[in-house]
Amino acid sequence: MKIKNPILSGFNPDPSILRVEDTYYIATSTFEWWPGVQIHESKDLVNWRLITHPLNEKRLLDMTGNLDSGGIWAPDLSFCDGKFYLVYTDVKVTDGSFKDCINYLTTAENIMGPWSDPVVLNTAGFDASLFHDDDGRKYLVNQYWDPRCYHHPFYDILLTEHQ
Repeated sequence: MKIKNPILSGFNPDPSILRVEDTYYIATSTFEWWPGVQIHESKDLVNWRLITHPLNEKRLLDMTGNLDSGGIWAPDLSFCDGKFYLVYTDVKVTDGSFKDCINYLTTAENIMGPWSDPVVLNTAGFDASLFHDDDGRKYLVNQYWDPRCYHHPFYDILLTEHQ
């Protein structure tokens, strides 16, 4: 079989891909569209099918008041110690030099859920990813948005350790 791009047709931005045993998963952004995040699966990297929208309850994603182009940006799907981790940014404001972003983490033992209540990770930026170190420690890395006047808004990359 030959992989042909795009592997997912339609609107599937900011893909995060991983393999768990013999199955590949891709999580993609949904922006202001609810339910949040789409997850597709494949056994061969050629044939993909949409299997779930994990943020399908208000307790997992409340987009009340989100503006156009806000909502879910760049989800990160990972797997460690028998558990799926989904990190996502809910962008509330995108106007001017200020971005109001909250990064969340939810987990599940099965890709189909149920997903845990979300935990707020930080509000310092967006497009967060979780790194699982060999020693059991976890680190969140994300783009930091600097809201100060006369500073470049894409200020830095922020790395924080999480329990």
